[in-house]
Amino acid sequence: MTHVLRRTAASLLTSCLALSLAACGGGREYAVPKQVCGVALTEKALSPFLVDGDKLTVVGDSLVKPREKTWGRCEIRVDGALIVGLQVDRVDKLYDPMDESEEFRFRNRAKMTGLPFAGLGALGDSNSMVSTDCAGPGTDHVITYVSVDGDAGGDVAERRRHIEAFTVDFVPTVKKALGCTA
Repeated sequence: MTHVLRRTAASLLTSCLALSLAACGGGREYAVPKQVCGVALTEKALSPFLVDGDKLTVVGDSLVKPREKTWGRCEIRVDGALIVGLQVDRVDKLYDPMDESEEFRFRNRAKMTGLPFAGLGALGDSNSMVSTDCAGPGTDHVITYVSVDGDAGGDVAERRRHIEAFTVDFVPTVKKALGCTA
């Protein structure tokens, strides 16, 4: 290839790459709702998991209604891809997420310590589980499950910190929405 032809090809390639990147746009083209799945969420806690995309959708049940159901599950998706999965179970006793029977739910399970509310929690590489008292209408205890896309929220250590921060923010909001007094 001649020197002129190489320069022209390189210039053309650079221009095409710049145009293609500009055409991609990138960024979050969607608004984050203040309430998801019947529960108020803070954008700050959810933010580490939000990826660039055009449309945020919420799929599934309300986590707190109807009262005759003992559980609710919903998912937050961006452009159809699962970002965060949430589940709330109303149960009759306190379940320990560190119990051997719960091990299947986690990869690299560790006990959550220093929770700012009464309860038992466990944290994995892409999820958390917290069991807490409720003493509210129709339930004595609540279990919350948070799971995130395995690639969202940074490297594993960052993702675990973000999941824990989200969970600590999420559980009291769920309890309030359920009318828990404990």
